[in-house]
Amino acid sequence: MTIQKALVIGTGMMGPGIAGSLALGGVGATVVSRTADGARRGLESALRGLRVLAENGLIEASQESDAAARLASSHQLDELLPSADLVVESAPEDMAFKQDLFAHLDSLARPDAILASNTSGLSITAIASRCAHPERVITTHFWNPPHLMPLVEIVRGEKTSDDTVAQMRDLWRHCGKVPVLVKKDRPGQLGNRMQMAMVREAVNIIQEGIADPDDVDTAARIGFGLRLPAYGVLEHQDMVGLVLGHAVCDYIARDLYNEPSAPALYREKIAKGETGAAAGRGFHDWSRKNAAEVRDRRDKFVIECLRRGITHGLG
Repeated sequence: MTIQKALVIGTGMMGPGIAGSLALGGVGATVVSRTADGARRGLESALRGLRVLAENGLIEASQESDAAARLASSHQLDELLPSADLVVESAPEDMAFKQDLFAHLDSLARPDAILASNTSGLSITAIASRCAHPERVITTHFWNPPHLMPLVEIVRGEKTSDDTVAQMRDLWRHCGKVPVLVKKDRPGQLGNRMQMAMVREAVNIIQEGIADPDDVDTAARIGFGLRLPAYGVLEHQDMVGLVLGHAVCDYIARDLYNEPSAPALYREKIAKGETGAAAGRGFHDWSRKNAAEVRDRRDKFVIECLRRGITHGLG
């Protein structure tokens, strides 16, 4: 099946960027929301993402205009489902909600249409548990911001077919993304499992008084983080040698945070209302930092990596 028409459900941080990526790959993509106004805002966000790519030389002006012409918005999901080749859900991370939604999608979509979730960690097997055709249900997890980040994690559920996996890998490659296959449906998938291991140790370092938040972030950004776009963690282990790698890992592992729950510092901060940038304080004091400037710094760095081909292993 050639994927020509796609619906992208969700107009928050992720859905519009996913729709724009599909449009760049030649797919007609409709941003779907519960209201016409919400869908319109999602479309505008998708168009802004294309503009960012064009302004920074990552796509040609003609690609931007062609992709924009393939984008649409709608609040009439049920009417569009029978003609869709692909549905990508990017809704809140609520298992019951997703199960209800996918059962509904499964009842109205064509049997050969693919139903994908952008969940960042929920089980796609559980999401598909009430579907009559679980073989066509799959996770395609984009990283934020999706119009810039190349990575797409493809997670197969227990009943996902090989054909569904192959179609999704081919599609996202065609859309200019870099798909990786997660062969087992486990919490956190691939990237978030590694990321959460780092996050919980970073929080533990602060909790134990080993270092302050600014220094933890600095070590991550301009230490190992600086080389990660061009030098993978397992490449590093092989380069230094597994005898040394094993010895260091074995020694340090004894002192790492290893409880089967988030560090207590999370709960302490939440109880005090220190819930992050929007609240003015989290691990950092956001009265001294600007969230928009931090996002802009992140995006500019990603754009420069994309320009140099570093994220595709070409740098």
